[in-house]
Amino acid sequence: MNLILKTNVRGHYLQVMDRFDESLFNALKPVGVKMIVTQFTGSKTGDTVVLEFTSPIKAKWISKITDHGHDEDQAYFVDEGTQLPFPLKSWTHKHIVQRVDDERSIIVDDMTFSTGSSIVDYLLYPFMYIGFYPRKSSYKKYFN
Repeated sequence: MNLILKTNVRGHYLQVMDRFDESLFNALKPVGVKMIVTQFTGSKTGDTVVLEFTSPIKAKWISKITDHGHDEDQAYFVDEGTQLPFPLKSWTHKHIVQRVDDERSIIVDDMTFSTGSSIVDYLLYPFMYIGFYPRKSSYKKYFN
């Protein structure tokens, strides 16, 4: 199942991408979810992010950064889940910052997930959308 969110923000795309750090990650915490970032080594290939959820579920989420790069139009990094909370079996999140001009960018969250069952994926989709949609306002607040 694929979920894509796009958010317009201020800033040159390379400067926006440089701010994808632990501070931003903490600013993106979902409302109503108690989560601790226990490890954040960065947003470059080989880096790791470890999250521990304590409420409303208790779970550990580990993602590895498997790719990153940039060209004259965009910068990106990709995280893939290596340990995921139930019912997720796979997770890939492409974080893309597209250049609009020298002062504006578009952040694209391109997430692909699977539970192993297309029926459960469809049932989970609205919850994933509701969980990630608030990032749009968090991004705007953080970058604007």
